[in-house]
Amino acid sequence: MSPVTNGRVLFNAIPEDYPVPGTTTVYDTSETIDLENVPLNGGILIKVLILSVDPYMRGRLRAAEIESYLPAFPLGKPLVGGGIGVVLRSEAAGVEAGAHVRGLLAHQEYVIAPNLVALNLEIIERDPKLHWSVYIGAAGMPGETAFMGWREHSDAKKGEVAYISTGAGPVGSMVIQIAKQDGLKVIASAGSDEKVKFMKEIGADVAFNYKTTDVREVLAKEGPLDIFWDNVGGDQLDAAMEFAAKNARIIECGQISGYNNGPQPMKNPGLIFAKCLHLHGFLVAYLRPKHAAAFRAEFVPRLVSGEFKFTEDVTKGLEKVGDVILAVQKGTNTGKAVVVVAEE
Repeated sequence: MSPVTNGRVLFNAIPEDYPVPGTTTVYDTSETIDLENVPLNGGILIKVLILSVDPYMRGRLRAAEIESYLPAFPLGKPLVGGGIGVVLRSEAAGVEAGAHVRGLLAHQEYVIAPNLVALNLEIIERDPKLHWSVYIGAAGMPGETAFMGWREHSDAKKGEVAYISTGAGPVGSMVIQIAKQDGLKVIASAGSDEKVKFMKEIGADVAFNYKTTDVREVLAKEGPLDIFWDNVGGDQLDAAMEFAAKNARIIECGQISGYNNGPQPMKNPGLIFAKCLHLHGFLVAYLRPKHAAAFRAEFVPRLVSGEFKFTEDVTKGLEKVGDVILAVQKGTNTGKAVVVVAEE
């Protein structure tokens, strides 16, 4: 078999604000690979099927010398993110051709991994009722983030009031459903009327478009808040603190309002001690050892049964990754953003 093109999405230039498809990232077809004869040196040849595009990736599109909780993407190299692939060839013990793997995959068509551990990969099987894409969405990292962050930090009690920003997103929509299951009154916001409709469908008691409705008016009427799940930061965080109850819990999952134009300073940090607020920041990777078994036993079956609802925004073609990254940063995607690289 002659070599085939191994398309790649490369980090090409550091963006000043929003990433620019074709400039920040470029789709490159200069590399080829001989699938039958490329040396594996004891490793695994993987065909990439599906890639996840997530908000946190914007933080890795930065200069290497700027420190953060994840390293910057190296300029000139492929992006890396959550994905699912199928093993084409394997020289690694315990990994057979035809197995599916989930973990950190380069944004390219074919990947050679020295072993599973090197790329944080795991062999995964799916329930026939769920598509593979769900395992990088509701049954993957976003679902884990919602389930594990809520279980670890919410201290939820029946009858309390919770506010979830970005409530139509892959994390926020799961938090809405978990909070309702726990017996809470749920307020949720998103940036379009279509997303508001979805939030109501999955159980939000109060859902509103923050672009056309004053968040403070809603919280003044529907609060005070016992829990705020923050995916946005900025003014929404300030508003939630203003209308928080004493001893309210604020769960910091993300602050996308500051990812592209710089973080917004907190307007009134004195409310933290004045209201005895509890701020909890977390990264899901550190919660997995404690909560992974419960996630698989309690959460995933509710996705399979249809009890928990989710939406996906599926784009076909590796060359579209740059467009999807921009859509996620601007919030124009309408569900968990996934890119289908190839069919099996």
